[in-house]
Amino acid sequence: MSKEIVRSIPGLSFLREAKAELKKVTWPGKTQIWYSTLIVIVFTLFVSVYLGIIDFFFAWLFSGILG
Repeated sequence: MSKEIVRSIPGLSFLREAKAELKKVTWPGKTQIWYSTLIVIVFTLFVSVYLGIIDFFFAWLFSGILG
């Protein structure tokens, strides 16, 4: 293909620039991924227990008021 045809394809320059930017990215290692995953799991468990306690409390409170 000639250079004019290649330049006229929509989005091609975007894809080239995206590829160049991805080469600049510093990707995390296995250790960092493992610790990040562990933090997400622990935080999710903490929030779910917290919300469960709040839900139990409000269910108990409203069942006492309404029941």
